[in-house]
Amino acid sequence: MTDSHRIAGYDRAVYRKVARLSTPVLDEPLRRVSDLANFSKLWFLVAGAVALCGGPRGRRAALSGLTAIGATSLVVNQPIKKLAGRRLRPDRPGLGVPVQRWVRMPSSGSFPSGHSASAAAFAVAVGGLLPGLRPALRVMASVVAFSRVYTGVHYPSDVLVGAAVGALFGRLTERLALRRWPPSQPSDKEQLS
Repeated sequence: MTDSHRIAGYDRAVYRKVARLSTPVLDEPLRRVSDLANFSKLWFLVAGAVALCGGPRGRRAALSGLTAIGATSLVVNQPIKKLAGRRLRPDRPGLGVPVQRWVRMPSSGSFPSGHSASAAAFAVAVGGLLPGLRPALRVMASVVAFSRVYTGVHYPSDVLVGAAVGALFGRLTERLALRRWPPSQPSDKEQLS
C-alpha cells in the first residue's frame, strides 16, 4: 500500500466518523455557517464590522484580511486545484452523511478546500494585526472548516491543506501590512489629524 492510498484511507475513515456523529442540533447551524462562508460573505461581514468599529487599525486589518482572501482564493482556486487534478468530491450517500446536513455540492474539485483557505487567511491576517480578535477569529475559521466536512462536501485533508495554504497567505499579508503600517507609527492620515 502506497502512502497516498494510506492517507486516502485515513481521510475516508475520519470523514465517516464525522458523518456518524449523532449531533442533529448542529445540523442546521453548521449548514448555515457553510452557506454563509460561500464567496467569503462571512468574512466580508466581519471585515465591515472591524472597519466600522476598529478605527484606523480596524480599517487596515480589514483591508489586510480581504487582501489575504483574494490572494489565497486566486492561488487555491486556480493553480492548486488544477495541479491537484480535480479530486472528486466525497460520495455523501455512500459514506453515510445524513441528508439533513447537506449543502449544495460545489462543481469544482475537492482539493483543497477554498472555504477553509479563505477562513484561515482572513483569521491569520486580521488576528495578527488585531491580537484581541485572534481567538474569536480562529474559532470562526475552525467552525467554517469543520462545517465543510460535516456537511459532506470535503474530505478532512482538503480542509487541512486549505487551512494551511490560507494561514501561509494570511501570515504573508499580515507581515506586508506591518511593514506598511508599523504598530509604533501612525498612518499618514492619522499624522494629519
